Amino acid sequence: MVGLLAVAGLLLLRALLTSGAPASTVAASATPDPTNRLDTISVAGGKSKVNLPLDPTLRTDLLKNSEEAAYRGTGRNIFEDTPPPVVVPVKPVVVAQKPPEPPPPPPPPPIPLKFYGFANKPGQAKAIFLANGDDIFIGHEGEIINRRYKIVRIHPTQVEIEDVLNNNRQSIPLTPG
Repeated sequence: MVGLLAVAGLLLLRALLTSGAPASTVAASATPDPTNRLDTISVAGGKSKVNLPLDPTLRTDLLKNSEEAAYRGTGRNIFEDTPPPVVVPVKPVVVAQKPPEPPPPPPPPPIPLKFYGFANKPGQAKAIFLANGDDIFIGHEGEIINRRYKIVRIHPTQVEIEDVLNNNRQSIPLTPG
């Protein structure tokens, strides 16, 4: 156990003594050296060559060149293995087109009345009972029921009804529903 403590002590002493030396070398190498220069770099497509120092400061004057450059792509997807499409100029063809016909008007809504029954007293006009849901209307020929439907004619097998709002006529069969 004494031997392990001696080895641990030596390693600790060595670590403490060597930790100060690299810090000074790092600090010395981080200071800029004005004599340390790049040979040349090409700017604007290799036409001009400039000698620049190795200075870590940001030079916004050099960035202005790239900010003002506009990208003019061809629209080709670089991730697809297809050749770019060939653009063939096409002369516009003028075709006389008829204007589209307007759609026909929608059909009128169906009359929702159903035959419920009729009454026929001797000496009086026929009366008919018509139902619309839970509402029951009684009417004679020529009368308007539900402020919308006119009873035009009562036949033995059907009744003719006109929707006066939509100008629509329908026949309702006289069968018990």
